[in-house]
Amino acid sequence: MLSCREETELMSQRFERPLSFGERFGLRVHLLFCKGCRATLRHFMFLQTATRAWRERHDQDSTPR
Repeated sequence: MLSCREETELMSQRFERPLSFGERFGLRVHLLFCKGCRATLRHFMFLQTATRAWRERHDQDSTPR
C-alpha cells in the first residue's frame, strides 16, 4: 500500500489522466482504510465541481448577446 502522500498524488493525477487498473485498485483499497484521504478526495471533487461551474458561468457571461 502506498503512503497517504503518494495516494494524494494519484488522486490529483486522476483528474488529468486515466489511472491504470493497479493504481485505481490501490487507491480504492487505501480509501477503504484512510479517513483523511477520503476527505482529501472529497475536497478534490468539490474543487473540480466548483471550477467546472465557474468555467461554465464565465463562458456564458462572455458570450456576445
